[in-house]
Amino acid sequence: MTVATPKTLETILEKLIAEAKTSTTAAEAYYLSSEDTPIEFENNRLKTLQTKAQQGVALRVIVNGKIGFASSTDLNRLDELVAAAVQTAEIGEAADFEFASDFQYQPELDSTSQPSTDHLVQVGDRLISQVRAYNPDILVGVDFHVRSIRTAIATSHGVLAQNQRRTTSATLGGNLVKGEDFLQAYSYQVVGTGEPDYDLLVQQVIQKYQWAERSASIDSGTLPVLFTPRAVASVIGGLFDSILSGQVVTQKASPLADKVGQKLFSDRLSIYEDPTIGISAVKFDDEGTPTTAKTFIDQGVVKGFYWDRKWAARVGLTSTGNGFRGGLSRPSPDTSNLCIAGGQTSYADLIAGIKEGIIVDQVLGAGQSNQLAGEFSVNLDLGYKVVNGEIVGRVKNTMVAGSIFEAFENLVDLSSETEWIGGGALMPAILFGQLGVASRNA
Repeated sequence: MTVATPKTLETILEKLIAEAKTSTTAAEAYYLSSEDTPIEFENNRLKTLQTKAQQGVALRVIVNGKIGFASSTDLNRLDELVAAAVQTAEIGEAADFEFASDFQYQPELDSTSQPSTDHLVQVGDRLISQVRAYNPDILVGVDFHVRSIRTAIATSHGVLAQNQRRTTSATLGGNLVKGEDFLQAYSYQVVGTGEPDYDLLVQQVIQKYQWAERSASIDSGTLPVLFTPRAVASVIGGLFDSILSGQVVTQKASPLADKVGQKLFSDRLSIYEDPTIGISAVKFDDEGTPTTAKTFIDQGVVKGFYWDRKWAARVGLTSTGNGFRGGLSRPSPDTSNLCIAGGQTSYADLIAGIKEGIIVDQVLGAGQSNQLAGEFSVNLDLGYKVVNGEIVGRVKNTMVAGSIFEAFENLVDLSSETEWIGGGALMPAILFGQLGVASRNA
């Protein structure tokens, strides 16, 4: 696959827009090229090493007041792409929004080198040896991903902008089987420059196994529950990410709909988005709308939601720069950096203050939630019991459930430390004074 140079890419998009304008009212062209080199170790040995690449263009057009859409991975047949998009407009939905206008951005392309495949293979072997030095019975897995993504957007209303993102990620984990007991522990890190902190990953994984060496039983009931930053991102952050979406609000599937200006949570809860920080920092979204920092919940008060162009127009608002795509799909509302502000208590002191409770670290899937009620329910993949401020062992067959409204009424505090999770979420740990815990003791 030959990736278009920045100048060639501009020429391609301008040509595509010019051709589309001859048969449409307005047009928007989105370009994506991505390259991913996954290096996977499974059960202590190298399993997969390959490079995956994708390149293509997605085209949206407005014809006779309706939206047409088509995409193609062949940049040499743009006339067919235009014809396909125009044809789909015949059965498309009404165009109740306009494409972005008057925005130009050309970044300096990052030319720094990323870790080589040979180097990461050596690192993988070393990480496996370090974990097995702690316990040779652990079947260790290591995944690396070296990614490079370029996007560009052009519209018939004067938008022409490009963006580049390069990341290296590492996931280290292992499976330990003892009879019918199956324990999986993992940690991961994503960086934009340099390499992940491999020593920290090893330290975190071994620490999890050490805490889980003993089993601990816990009775069902209402208990203090501490979510680690990773668990916060999966459960609490994931639920807020959904119910703050303008699409979900418009569809009346969010309990925060019609609640702007109301204080619904503890004054220690503030949720915001800052697209200027971290490896997911971006100047514009996948519709060509400039991104901006915004506050969704400020000291417990609901301030607003995030919108793409389509859903904002349906309620008479403007896009907040949150129209993003998965691959060459149509855009939909999403966040680039969802952040929960930290609190006043250190993570260690949060644990020290628990008389008897549990820590939620890894959960199975994203959990179940009733968005309309703001409820969540998760099965623990890895969690620990705390007694008098000390972690005493691993809890199994345990579920935690609650409502975000009731949970934050019983908020003890958020940790003063925050952690980047997956490169797109900045989260603290959160301790709730009481949540529903259901345990099936073996």
